[in-house]
Amino acid sequence: MKPHARVLTPEEYLFDQEPYYEPVGEEIAVFEAAWRNGLPVLLKGPTGCGKTRFMEHMAWRLKLPLITVSCHDDLTASDLVGRFLVKGGETVWVDGPLARAVRNGAICYLDEVVEARKDTTVVIHPLADDRRVLPMEKVGELLEAPPQFCLAMSYNPGYQSVLKDLKQSTRQRFVALEFDYPDAALEQKIIEKESGIDGDTARRLVKFAQMTRNLKGQGLDEGASTRLLVHAAQLMAAGIEPVTACNSAVAQALTDDPDMLAAVSELSASLF
Repeated sequence: MKPHARVLTPEEYLFDQEPYYEPVGEEIAVFEAAWRNGLPVLLKGPTGCGKTRFMEHMAWRLKLPLITVSCHDDLTASDLVGRFLVKGGETVWVDGPLARAVRNGAICYLDEVVEARKDTTVVIHPLADDRRVLPMEKVGELLEAPPQFCLAMSYNPGYQSVLKDLKQSTRQRFVALEFDYPDAALEQKIIEKESGIDGDTARRLVKFAQMTRNLKGQGLDEGASTRLLVHAAQLMAAGIEPVTACNSAVAQALTDDPDMLAAVSELSASLF
């Protein structure tokens, strides 16, 4: 049984407006060069530093559909490629997100790929080298990727253990881009732009984030991300008191430990 190709509609996967993104280096130029040469891209960096927003921005720049897959422990190769389903008493093949992206010449973005089961990385290998094909064994089809197709994936090296790391056989197929939190001035600009909050409050939020990041490895797995700062700023812009906003959007998101919660709350109280 042959799978039915499904054309992606603009309403589903294309961006009408430019997703806001502030470059911190040459990542835009490197991604475009990789895409033009049919090379897959690996984004490395901490949670909430802008990797997903960068992918949305690049999809908009390149005028390509973007299919994002949030990887998790139960994600299998079949979830990516597709499976047979019973619909209306008839067995039909339904493409998974990876197959849809290949058929439609889209960007397929596998977010936090190391969280998925090991067989998922094996299935992307033929797409991530010179072959650029997706074997679909269940339907006997070898799906060839068109020139505009792009495979991208991300992970957070700081969270990974030996059991959850990318194999060299996978890693060495990709052009890697390293992301981190922006410098203070740029991070302040991002917070102001995303939340509409005033410059002085945004500056204090950046200072607060730097304090929490200094606690990484000393009670916190991660410090406050740019994403969390934007959430706090949005709460403040909506009228929530700064210390309350920092507690709800940042401290509670970082830890459940009572002592660390108190410590992070003290940091925000010292600034606000």
